Amino acid sequence: MKRKEIEERSLLIALTGSHAYGTNVPDSDQDYRGVFVANREYYLGCKNIEQKDSWDLNNPEEITGKFSFLDHNPDFCLYELKKLFYLIEKNNPNLVELFWFDREYYLHLTPLGEKLISHREKFLSSRLKYSAAGYAESQIKRMERHRRWLLNPPQKRPTPQDFGFNRSDYLPLTKSQVNSFIEFLYVLVRDCIEYLEPVEKFRELILGDIDYKAILKNYPMTDEIYGKVQKITNASDEFMHHLHMTRMYQSAIQDWENYQQWLKKRNPDRAALEAKCGYDAKHGSHCLRLLRMAKEAVSEGVLKPHRHKVGDANYLLAVRQGEVSYEELMGEADKLFQEVKGVKSVLSERVERNFLNDLCMEIVAEMGF
Repeated sequence: MKRKEIEERSLLIALTGSHAYGTNVPDSDQDYRGVFVANREYYLGCKNIEQKDSWDLNNPEEITGKFSFLDHNPDFCLYELKKLFYLIEKNNPNLVELFWFDREYYLHLTPLGEKLISHREKFLSSRLKYSAAGYAESQIKRMERHRRWLLNPPQKRPTPQDFGFNRSDYLPLTKSQVNSFIEFLYVLVRDCIEYLEPVEKFRELILGDIDYKAILKNYPMTDEIYGKVQKITNASDEFMHHLHMTRMYQSAIQDWENYQQWLKKRNPDRAALEAKCGYDAKHGSHCLRLLRMAKEAVSEGVLKPHRHKVGDANYLLAVRQGEVSYEELMGEADKLFQEVKGVKSVLSERVERNFLNDLCMEIVAEMGF
């Protein structure tokens, strides 16, 4: 779909991010998110479109459009309605908040966009505390990784020899070999729980809600987990050691490459602030905001994006500007993680899928092709 048609079929577009939270600083980017409905060929044909987050600047028709604030803007994302509902069902915190902003932040709002907003309470579920905590945890991991690079920067690119691969006949496993083993492990775990009725919810969690294979591929295993993996797969001690060393080498290579990209792409002002306070202040502020919003939403049934109205915008700004120590920030984050984990929910366990399905059909029918 071209820009003109996407804009014409947009239901709402909002200014989001720090500006909508009331935590923006002078150099904050302007982030936009919105919703559009795909046309006939995408709903009735074989084409697929989930979102639009850039225009084709080689096409004169897409350089400028109906909404000038999106011109040449790298910080926008318009979600197709079906993709939106998929993310709402999972209670993606960046999407459910889209319907809770003050009216002044909606730069484009149609009657069908109003209809979406009118159902915003039904878009919330208890899953929000897990999804928000997951996003907050990712912010913490980025902070910790950047802090490690600041305090103890890598000195050289890792080599296979650093991990004991000293012979021509003893090399690291290839990425394909590692992935094949993880696929084998995943199938074994899946088959173990596929037909266990007493743990239906656990089965749904592992096989549906959690990208278990991605976790196995991207996260390091502890010694305890390696032992359990060996027991499940009946692998030899030699292979498990080979796998362990390979994954450590691959992780070190990835860390080195990420470090190089970080050095290359760092915003100079943000880098200066990070060097001054010892952590990525933007990630720290996002982490605390996510956890506080999730706690409020789950316990009260209301999402509160604008933090000045809540009363903690100044504190979040202090974090954003590096005025809060790393130790205080991490202590506050740990406290909030525990509070979110233990909060009593007033929300339903899940967003009703049939409701989303009916609402999707209703809006598409009203939008027309």
